[in-house]
Amino acid sequence: MKPQRSVSIQTEDFDLTAETAALRDADGGIGAVVAFVGTVRDAADGRPVQLMELEHYPGMTEAAIVSMIDEAFQRFDIRAARVIHRVGPLAAREQIVLVLVASRHRGQAFEACEFLMDYLKTQAPFWKKEHGPDGAQWVDAREADDQALARWGITSGNAQ
Repeated sequence: MKPQRSVSIQTEDFDLTAETAALRDADGGIGAVVAFVGTVRDAADGRPVQLMELEHYPGMTEAAIVSMIDEAFQRFDIRAARVIHRVGPLAAREQIVLVLVASRHRGQAFEACEFLMDYLKTQAPFWKKEHGPDGAQWVDAREADDQALARWGITSGNAQ
């Protein structure tokens, strides 16, 4: 069976249940599906956040994420991976990202899902701007995100 790789960059919300079912239905050898759903926090660094705005370069962003998924397939024994990332204006508490990873057994799926999230947080070409009562500001990469990626043997140096 050919491994499943799927990336969607979209403005519309996603349905975790539907996405998981579609992944599982495509491969009877899947024994575990691990999901990560990220949401827009209502505060950052002690400041209220009402809205997050995400920008990207169409085509380049999808290609970068497909490359990340290919790397996950090289590192882990997984059968499928699906990444959905939303762009545009998103209110606090809205879903922003979904990473689904399927494998025969849970351990590889958990590791690959965590790897993909660490990679997405530091390497995916998204630009984020948080809006709050005091105005808007661009969000820089965080040192903790670079450190999380480093445990996979990848250095980024994106943190300001």
